Amino acid sequence: MNVASVTGPHVTIQLDKSSAKMKTAHLRAVGIKSRSALAAARACIKMAQRAGLDSWAVQDGIKAVSTTPKDYTHDPVWRDLATVLIDEKSARKQFVARKQPAPWHKWGTQLDDGSIQQMKNACNLPISVAGALMPDAHTGYGLPIGGVLATDNAIIPYAVGVDIACRMKLTVVDIPIHKLEKQRSRLIEAIEAETRFGVGCTFSPPRHHPVMEDRAWKEIDILRELKPKAIEQLGTSGSGNHFVEFGLLEVSKGDFNLAPGQYMALLSHSGSRGTGESIAKHYSNLAMRKHPELPRDLAHLAWLDMDSQEGREYWRAMTLMGQYSAANHQLIHEHIIGHLGIGVLAGIENHHNFAWREVHNGREVIVHRKGAIPAGKGVLGIIPGTMVSQAHIVRGKGNPLSLNSAAHGAGRAMSRKAAIKRFSWNDMERALQHNDVHLISAGLDEAPMAYKDIKKVMAAQHDLVESIALFHPRLVKMSPADKFRSRKGKKGWHR
Repeated sequence: MNVASVTGPHVTIQLDKSSAKMKTAHLRAVGIKSRSALAAARACIKMAQRAGLDSWAVQDGIKAVSTTPKDYTHDPVWRDLATVLIDEKSARKQFVARKQPAPWHKWGTQLDDGSIQQMKNACNLPISVAGALMPDAHTGYGLPIGGVLATDNAIIPYAVGVDIACRMKLTVVDIPIHKLEKQRSRLIEAIEAETRFGVGCTFSPPRHHPVMEDRAWKEIDILRELKPKAIEQLGTSGSGNHFVEFGLLEVSKGDFNLAPGQYMALLSHSGSRGTGESIAKHYSNLAMRKHPELPRDLAHLAWLDMDSQEGREYWRAMTLMGQYSAANHQLIHEHIIGHLGIGVLAGIENHHNFAWREVHNGREVIVHRKGAIPAGKGVLGIIPGTMVSQAHIVRGKGNPLSLNSAAHGAGRAMSRKAAIKRFSWNDMERALQHNDVHLISAGLDEAPMAYKDIKKVMAAQHDLVESIALFHPRLVKMSPADKFRSRKGKKGWHR
């Protein structure tokens, strides 16, 4: 076949040495991307020039060879490039789904189609063993929020989540609950003085914690790069649904060293900040490069083998982020309590967006809980609602169908953009006044109406956890969203 006679869309390829970078870009545009293929293409272009082919014939030839290389395996000009392209294609891994999807179960009746499809996709991975979908589920990257997935000797960074080890911490304080209103100004002052909220927020000078002395900060490249940021952000909270709040804790059963009754408590929700996000993206991109065979809708489910250096590195970094997140909460609570000069009666904490080595059905697996909490038999946990609705302190029932898991909160009923378009600050104020909540700061995207009903979520998972105490928010601080309108006043918002 005479390549000079090939017709089709022209792709401009610069042949002169002064445009070498542009030449590479155009070669890649027609599917010639690897180093070996680029080298073969350049050699063939020189051969074509020596053979007397003009630039248009060379352009058409490159396009034709990249499209159907098998037609050029004996061509004197293009055979080397054709051979390289054919070898690369045959060596490329092909995605092979499980013959039968891994078994999975769901809780709740109003789950969006996107989250269900993502769960189905995850259970088609060759590494998947079992899955579960919690009643607070909604669409996420790769695995849905509220998704639980057990895998065989493999870790999926985006099935852990971007905010690695996002955590809840509750501290019961030694202040009679009837003093909450009388000491409102004092409590707000402590929260404002001892917390920082929002993307990129830091403490200056930074706060200190032994977690920063872990050897992993020196031994893993990405952690070494991120350590300065991690130090600056110690003891801070992120944006979105992260919060610090005082409220009323109602203990219905004598538990965690408290008799039944009413108490004042401090509750916080945040994670591993920008450091955790950077780690998640770094290792997810690495996993995606290792699994180019995955279809586009499964790309964010790319995994790392636990026996590989990258898999071991990610596991170590993820584990450190669990400790770092716990340190953030510890500092928040210690500084607020120290500011107030009060005592502590009890406490409880747990995190989600994490992976655990566990044994299920006699088999060791890696259990990813993205927006889900451990709920093994007797395990205590915290499941928050919204800024105006109750949080539940729960005891796990150890349901094997859920892989010993439960929902991590109310779960969003709509996106942030949808909430901003649909609700007004007047809507927000009515909800706050109706529930006797003072909002220190927040964005309209966190309007409580944008979330599912926590009572329905809890009812849907009655076989997963038992509620043993209720926390009712009274003073709430979240990240103030500067791009949204805010108010200031007795029942309003201030920055």
